[in-house]
Amino acid sequence: MKKFISILLILIVFTSCSEFQKALKSEDIGVKFDVATRQYEKGKYAKAIRLFEQIAPSYRGKPQAEKMFYMYAQSFYKTKQYYSAGYQFESFVSSYPKSEKKEEAAYLAAHSFSKLSPRYSLDQIDTYKAIDKLQAFINEYPDSQYLPEANVIVKDLREKLEKKSFEIAKQYNTISDHKAALVVLDNFIIDFPGTQYKEKALYYKLDSAYQLAINSIESKKVERLNVAKTAYLNLVKFNANTEFKSKADDMLARIETDLKQFSK
Repeated sequence: MKKFISILLILIVFTSCSEFQKALKSEDIGVKFDVATRQYEKGKYAKAIRLFEQIAPSYRGKPQAEKMFYMYAQSFYKTKQYYSAGYQFESFVSSYPKSEKKEEAAYLAAHSFSKLSPRYSLDQIDTYKAIDKLQAFINEYPDSQYLPEANVIVKDLREKLEKKSFEIAKQYNTISDHKAALVVLDNFIIDFPGTQYKEKALYYKLDSAYQLAINSIESKKVERLNVAKTAYLNLVKFNANTEFKSKADDMLARIETDLKQFSK
């Protein structure tokens, strides 16, 4: 019995492969469409794509074109070819504005572009593009069933941009370019007022202000010491029990000592 079942499975697979190969070579676009549809329904998206690619140029304007282009876009999405999926879903939305699949396609187009967003340390042009696409979807479909998920994705993408901006600002402190660090950290705090990195940003601002002050020429030292003292006050105002309290207090003690020397 087991041997019979094995033989039967082999025959089914062989027949399926034979059908697909024949469809690839066929000049009948109807045959290609039918086989592509069966491949799609079986979850064999890569094979479906190969057939859809062959008939797509000829299918525009035909009665089954809407179904075909939807499956074509979905096949790219299911195989994680997100650039092609995004393009095809956007094309579907513009080509079939009255389709019942329009809203879903619009969301999947935006979602596909979000999948192209790289890790925070790399160039974020695709992240900005994805946020724009998702925000456009949210504005167009404020009552969509996909709205909660779209909002979560936008939040995650914005947090990625926030992390990248923070790491860039922090890097100026790390390389001891303290003048630049003060400017960039200030800009970061302004650009991301509710950031999860605010405490750290305030600390690195204090550290840069402190380092700049204690290594300053005499004519600028008092001014820079006062800037550093203000940075300390801003940090402890934000969080009196900051994780950087010990280091910050040590800096303040040195700042106060140096300021007293100028007040004599």
